[in-house]
Amino acid sequence: MAVAAVQHVRRMRGGAQSHLMRCGDGHFYVVKFQGNPQHTRVLANEMLATRLGAAAGLPMPATEVIEVDPWLVEHTPEMKFELPGGARACQGGLQFGSRLVVSPLEGMIYDYLPEHLLEKVRNLGAFAGILALDKWTCNTNGRQAAFWRKPRERKFTVTFIDQGYCFNAGEWSFPDSPLRGVYARNDVYREVTGWESFEPWLSKITTMDEQTMWRAAEEIPTAWYGESHELEKLVETLARRRTRVPELIAAFRDSTREPFPKWRTVVQ
Repeated sequence: MAVAAVQHVRRMRGGAQSHLMRCGDGHFYVVKFQGNPQHTRVLANEMLATRLGAAAGLPMPATEVIEVDPWLVEHTPEMKFELPGGARACQGGLQFGSRLVVSPLEGMIYDYLPEHLLEKVRNLGAFAGILALDKWTCNTNGRQAAFWRKPRERKFTVTFIDQGYCFNAGEWSFPDSPLRGVYARNDVYREVTGWESFEPWLSKITTMDEQTMWRAAEEIPTAWYGESHELEKLVETLARRRTRVPELIAAFRDSTREPFPKWRTVVQ
């Protein structure tokens, strides 16, 4: 069942031109609309990849189908897409919502932390896990993350946001490349010492059953992607790709980025 949007808060940055909205369940969501400048399929990508990540035990935001009443769009001038040929109003209906990782009334969210603060991220090791997910889903964008904490907390928590370019955005193809789907800075990988650093997430991904994958996909509205057989093909492709994830991680490890300086080489 969709959650109703009740209040527009502000426009958000980013190519999808999403909006921060308060919804009927009392939470704030970053809402991406059908017909956005990136592609309507990024809504499906967001829901599927985020829920797959959650199934693998990664820190992901809660996701919901958000129903935006056309009346709210009509009476909110900011709810429009800025396009090269001029502005176009957003459309009402079923949209994708990613719940804010912490309410603006309860804490602060940062999209960047300087290197000296990364040691204060309590779950920094999860960057290895999200790398596995991004390689599995062929995220063709750089990895995005939200660092947040509540008042009086000394440490930050990282949550992984913005899965819109998984499955190659609207193409639903898998043009794998070593440097795609990785975080912009090597600092977050500095404690990776070997395959054990990717656990338990890597094992959960490579052994994930198709029933779990389908549960992640079952609530996606067909208006977000097209024909049902296209979604079926996507899930089937993901099932086949599971065992390739270590190979794809190794390609990044051996790339010119040299992301894992502490990787231990075992001598036979």
